[in-house]
Amino acid sequence: MKKIVSYLKLIRVDQWVKNVFILLPLFFSFRFTEIPLIIAAALATTGFCLIASCVYIINDWNDIEQDRLHPTKKNRPLASGVISKSEALVMLFILLAGGVCIYTFALQNINALILVVSYLILNILYSFKLKHIPILDICIVAIGFVIRVFIGGLVTGILVSNWLIIMTFLLSLFMVLGKRRDDVVIAEKTGNITRKNIKGYNLTFLNAAIMVSSAIILVSYIMYTISPDVVDHHGEYLYLTTLFVFMGLFRYMQIIFVEERSGSPTKVLIKDHFIHIIIVCWGISFVLIHYFLR
Repeated sequence: MKKIVSYLKLIRVDQWVKNVFILLPLFFSFRFTEIPLIIAAALATTGFCLIASCVYIINDWNDIEQDRLHPTKKNRPLASGVISKSEALVMLFILLAGGVCIYTFALQNINALILVVSYLILNILYSFKLKHIPILDICIVAIGFVIRVFIGGLVTGILVSNWLIIMTFLLSLFMVLGKRRDDVVIAEKTGNITRKNIKGYNLTFLNAAIMVSSAIILVSYIMYTISPDVVDHHGEYLYLTTLFVFMGLFRYMQIIFVEERSGSPTKVLIKDHFIHIIIVCWGISFVLIHYFLR
């Protein structure tokens, strides 16, 4: 049982929540009642989860020594020695084969498969080299989320809007900046540099970048809600949902600056009940406005 738990930690099942971005085209187009599209999106999400876990294994493999210096990452299966490199390698090939098979045989979507392979290659380059280059590292992470959205559009046949691409990039950039800030805080408190790219950041720079990105996100969302095509599709009152976007951003900034626990955006999104309430309220208001206030 302990070994199974270690394998689940190795493939980071908790990080799979990030892949809900594949479902965004389905939600924003309001075609989430069409069963064939739901099945296609679910298969794409499942396959991407397997591929993403391959990336996590490669990253942990490459970061074993650095992770052993980190206060929490030292407990990861590879860094702690609970799972050997050979065991991790076998798991990696199983996950890779499963993910590729889903996109090749179940979905039969060559364009989506190309994007998945591109994501894998980009993240391998990231793990071994690119993540050590400040600014480029956070942009690559953000691009990974944009790729997820494009995959969601390809497998469902839904055209991804420019607004969705922009907001996805900005939101993911905002969260990864919070993560980098947490790394800098740990480095300053412990004296351990767990990432080479930390030398390219400091709190002043990251604080400013977080504030700028949050402001742009809010403005972009407002512009999205009042754009003519969105008003035609969802109604003129969609701008009212900006309240929840505003609250969500401020809650996350509170977590970053006041509570200083933004090291894992996934854990924040999974465990923070305030954010859960905000997301649910945003989703419900979005749906109600679309169906009843158009």
